[in-house]
This record gives sequence, structure tokens and C-alpha cells, in this order.
Amino acid sequence: MRSIQRRLSLGLISVMVIVGLVLAQTSLWLFEMGLQRYLESGLRNDSENLLVALVRGPGGVQLDEQRLSPAYQRPFSGHYFRIDFSDHHWRSRSLWDQELPQLPQAGLQGNLQLGPEGQQLLVLRSDYKRFGQSISISVAQDYTPVRESFRLMRQVGLVLGLAALLLILILQRVTVRRALRPLETAREQIAQLQQGQRSQLDTQVPVELEPLVAQINHLLAHTEDSLKRSRNALGNLGHALKTPLAVLLSVASSEQLKDQPQLAKLLREQLQQVQQRLNRELNRARLAGETLPGALFDCDSELPGLLATLNMIHGEHLDLSYHVRPGLQLPWDREDLLELLGNLLDNACKWADAEVRVSIDEAPHGFQLRVEDDGPGIPEAQRTQVFSRGTRLDEQTDGHGLGLGIVRDIVEVWGGTLQLHESELGGLKVLIELPRRQV
Repeated sequence: MRSIQRRLSLGLISVMVIVGLVLAQTSLWLFEMGLQRYLESGLRNDSENLLVALVRGPGGVQLDEQRLSPAYQRPFSGHYFRIDFSDHHWRSRSLWDQELPQLPQAGLQGNLQLGPEGQQLLVLRSDYKRFGQSISISVAQDYTPVRESFRLMRQVGLVLGLAALLLILILQRVTVRRALRPLETAREQIAQLQQGQRSQLDTQVPVELEPLVAQINHLLAHTEDSLKRSRNALGNLGHALKTPLAVLLSVASSEQLKDQPQLAKLLREQLQQVQQRLNRELNRARLAGETLPGALFDCDSELPGLLATLNMIHGEHLDLSYHVRPGLQLPWDREDLLELLGNLLDNACKWADAEVRVSIDEAPHGFQLRVEDDGPGIPEAQRTQVFSRGTRLDEQTDGHGLGLGIVRDIVEVWGGTLQLHESELGGLKVLIELPRRQV
């Protein structure tokens, strides 16, 4: 979501800056063109007034200074004129000892001319016919104050534009965040689905998201239904095959094959391998893993019942205890965790003398599960052997040697690690580290 907001913000900034600069420059150019047209009208009136101020005198054509504007009398006033005759020219006193450049043709000069005191002059030349001779009158006005006003206007406009851009970006960020809030909510709910905190997405969403949410909920329901059917089918298959296998094992051990010991041994070995492989594949296939978000494993509600069941099976002489933080929930499938802990605790109860302890702690990057007993333990050199399917270090103990193999399968599906250590109680400690789910 953050990347979407960032791209929208950058796109809006780029568009606003480009459009703003184009509009600002276009507006200033149009405004300046309009102002020059207005000043041109004033300069043309001044030129016509100068033409009227030309009168006949005793010595010929002369300029009636009483009709002149006082600005033409004050030095460097910013208002100047030049009157060109065929053989001489007059200039205003405001030019002092400077000269106003003569334009090559009539009309308003597009480029500003350099005038007295570094002034930039807007010059208009008009050609007339008076008293039988050609007269050219050039009038000029200092354009520097106008340029300063434009510069100030640009600075003020830049500040106002930046302030407006900042305000628009803030409003845009708020608007985009509100518009994307349903998507962020959906993302959080999907994360909760993966952690097992919910089974479906909320259907109270904007109209645009309703088809997406409906499809996800339909897919979740279909996946959960398929998994339940698969588990039931696997359970039925296991029960259906266990009875024939048990009958065959019984026949292989009966008196009927007493006179063929090699055949009986071969049958028992092969049937036991089939039984072990069947149990392994059935247990591995029924793992939910991360196929769909199942119910969370609530330690406070699940562990007491599990330990009580094991106490009934292995005897009340065992002290079974657990140590977990109150309210701790593990984000994995409940059935799989019951399978994992059930196998570990059942194995510990078989070997323990008096005490079995299970501990579950939160780690920075996941969870740690420890199951310990006070039994004889396993020598370090033999610890790797117990992970092999059907391997048992003591044939006197009941079982098929599948418990830790099933546990290893579950831990591998979840991306965790399983280690065997010596317990403080004197027996074996099974340490399992499970990473948090990536959302």
C-alpha cells in the first residue's frame, strides 16, 4: 500500500509541477503582452500630443513646451521622446545628455532598448506628415518597474504555488489513504487468516471489492471442505487397511507357518515395512501445514486435556506438567499440533521414571517447544538413529518406532528444526524451534 501511495504522490507532484509551471509562464506572458498593448496605447497618445505641440513659429516649426508633460522636463524621469526631421532632430530634456536610439521602422519595438541610468525602455515610433515635411516621433517609457513587479509576482506566485501544492498533497494523501483503507483492512484480514485468527474475510466492503472478497471466501470454504474430505478419506483408508494387515501379521506368526520359519520371517518383515510406510504416508498426507488457516492452538485449553489423557494411559504415578505464558496461542493447525505434542509426550511418558515436562516459549523470530523427561535418556552417539522410521533403541518398549519420525515430518512442513539434548531432569530433552509465519 505504501508503494501505491508513493507512486500516486510522485505522479501528482510531477503533474502539478509541470502544469503549474506551464500555466504560470503562460499567464505571465499573456499578462505582459496585455500590459505592453496597454502601454503602447499610452505611448501612442503621447506621440500624438507631441505632434499637436509642433506649431509654426517665426523661425519655422517649433515645439510648444507649454503643451509638454512635466515628465519630459525632469531628468531621467523614465519618459522620453525624440523628434526626427529630415536634417536634424530634437530630444526631451529628460534625456539630459543621453540620446534615445532611433528605431529603423515605425511601430512598437519588441526588444527593450537600453536607456539612461541603465533603464530598459519600451519605445514606440510613429511617422507623420506635418507642415509639408516628414516627421518621425519616438516616445519611450521606462519598463524597469514593470519588470521588477513581474519578478516580485513570480516570487509570490512561487510561494503560493508551493503552499497550494503542499496542501493538495496533504489532501491527496488523506484521500488516497481513505480510499485504500478497505484494501489495507483486507490485507490485515488475510494475514489473520494465515495466522488462524479467522476463517473468512468480512463481507462488509466497498462495492468494488465485493467480487474479490466473495471469491476468496468461496476458495477458503472449498479448500477447507476439500481438506476435511481428504482427512476423512485418509482416516477411512487407514482403518480399512490396518485390519487386513493385522490379520496377515497374525497369520505370519501363527502355527500354520511354523514349519516354514524363513517364509514366516520374510512375511513379517515385509508386512511390518508396509505397515510402517502406510502409517508414515497417512500421517504425512494428513498434515494441514499452511494449506489453509485452521483454528489456533490455545495452550491453556488444549494442554490440560492432553496431559490428563496421557496420565490415564501411562499411569497416575507420572507427574505431567506444562509451563506456558497465560493466553499463549500458536498459529498452526490444532490437529497437527496435537499430533506433534501427543507423539513427543507419549514417547517421553514411555521412558520417564516419574516426571515429564513440556514448555512453550515465544522467541524473537518464532516459538520454542521443549519436552523433557527424567528417564534414562539417549546417548549422544545414538540420537540421530531415532529419527529413522521404525528404529527403536529398546525393543522391550511398546511401539512401532514412528513417533519422532512423525514429529520430524510435521516440523519439516512448518520449516522448523528439531534437536535432541540432555535434560536438566536427567533424561531426554526434545527442542523444537518453529519460525513465525511470513505474512
